[in-house]
Amino acid sequence: MNSPLQIAAEALASSQHAIALTGAGVSVDSGIPDFRSPGGIWDTYPPEVYATLDAFLRDPDRVWEMWYELDAMIGKVDPNPAHLALTTLQQRGVLGPIITQNIDNLHQEAGSVDVIEFHGNARQMRCLECQAPAPLRTAQPTQGAPRCPCGGIMKPDVVLFGELIPENTLEAATRAADEADVVLVVGTSATVYPAAAIPVTAKSHGAFIIECNVENSELSSQITDCFLQGPAATQLIALAAHLEVR
Repeated sequence: MNSPLQIAAEALASSQHAIALTGAGVSVDSGIPDFRSPGGIWDTYPPEVYATLDAFLRDPDRVWEMWYELDAMIGKVDPNPAHLALTTLQQRGVLGPIITQNIDNLHQEAGSVDVIEFHGNARQMRCLECQAPAPLRTAQPTQGAPRCPCGGIMKPDVVLFGELIPENTLEAATRAADEADVVLVVGTSATVYPAAAIPVTAKSHGAFIIECNVENSELSSQITDCFLQGPAATQLIALAAHLEVR
């Protein structure tokens, strides 16, 4: 009887349009804790105070306190073997788009291409007035909310609670889900919509769902076809190795 890793490798090897959906579990080994886990950033910065659009518009200087700390954290970490394994799968032509709920830019730093950032990118900011982009790391944390040369307030280029997913992002993710014949779900419980709809949409078209998580999720008993239990880095390295020897 084939092991889950062998089954997953066979599904990916025979696929024509495999995609990945990643969440916080991919970046844990880089030193970025899940925002919702004990000790995560929401313990220090309650999302209703620091991560909603209303809170930002009401007091951007206060909200930027959290984003400066988050930027400092992300700036100190590197992609881990989970990110690198996904890049390897893309480079071998096994994997197509990576749809990520993460905002840490680590997939791109690992060399992945065709990354659809569902919730934006915390390494960037954008002016609320003229929409000009800028790298977030250029901000000066002692000056409150950074300002654009036009005088407008800069906002982290992420989707805050109360904001809609950008239409072009949603369209790209939906198109990928519609075309997918295999979905590799990694490090996410897939409970936050609309991102959680991606594997469900793909499954409705007959896609094979591979789930890689430390623990079972709601997907596990509903639509998952192959479950790889364990840390993302461990499982993805092993999966890449199985594909290499095929």
